[in-house]
Amino acid sequence: MPPTDAHAEPGTGPALQAGTGAEDTLDLELTDDLLALLAQDIPGIHGTPGTHGTPGTECRAAVSELLDRPAVSWKPVTTPAGVFQLVPVRLERDLAVISRWMNDPAVAAFWELAGAETVTAEHLMPQLDGDGRSLPCLGVLSGVPMSYWEIYRADLDPLARHYPARPHDTGIHLLIGEVNNRGHGVGTSLLRAASDLVLDNRPLCTRVVAEPDLRNTPSVSAFLSAGFRFSAEVELPDKRAALMIRDRANRAQL
Repeated sequence: MPPTDAHAEPGTGPALQAGTGAEDTLDLELTDDLLALLAQDIPGIHGTPGTHGTPGTECRAAVSELLDRPAVSWKPVTTPAGVFQLVPVRLERDLAVISRWMNDPAVAAFWELAGAETVTAEHLMPQLDGDGRSLPCLGVLSGVPMSYWEIYRADLDPLARHYPARPHDTGIHLLIGEVNNRGHGVGTSLLRAASDLVLDNRPLCTRVVAEPDLRNTPSVSAFLSAGFRFSAEVELPDKRAALMIRDRANRAQL
């Protein structure tokens, strides 16, 4: 579970409490029957039998839509720091730069992925080869790759064992890769932009969640400044986290 974000609020929505059956839902293999059910809940996935292949093929296509097609539908946005875009990671193109960022001591202290490029590759490949519930991206600012992001379905992630998840909760992990972009409000601007992209492009998502390590004071501060609110402290397997939430209903006020 990467160290910089994801969450929700105690007592709201249909709860998945730790130790009360969360494992029975979160670790299910996505069978064709389950994928068909997911497809019914995702706009633009329905098709006419016989025109989109077998039911299994259509369901597999639905899996790639679990995040509402960020690779093709999420457009660049203008921020105070410049034009920002999330670009899905391509291993052959991006591994070297992401691995370099992971070896920065300030990043490695929380992500714990320092080492050879194979260490970073082993972190990326399960997402790239997975069912679409987590998408690793480069954050490109004014045409320059400068950050690494993971946009993921928090309600389908092991994180949901630790808070009362709502359907379509969407989580964010972030690291700022270039030192000159740290400490100048850039992270705050980009967190607001990225969470806006989630809310604008995922109509069924009511909140964006994050899980920064409590020790990572600059990260927690950036989330607060970006319109997230502190929900609770949560003990996760690899850290004690500050659960942060940005609600759709309050996005204009925060």
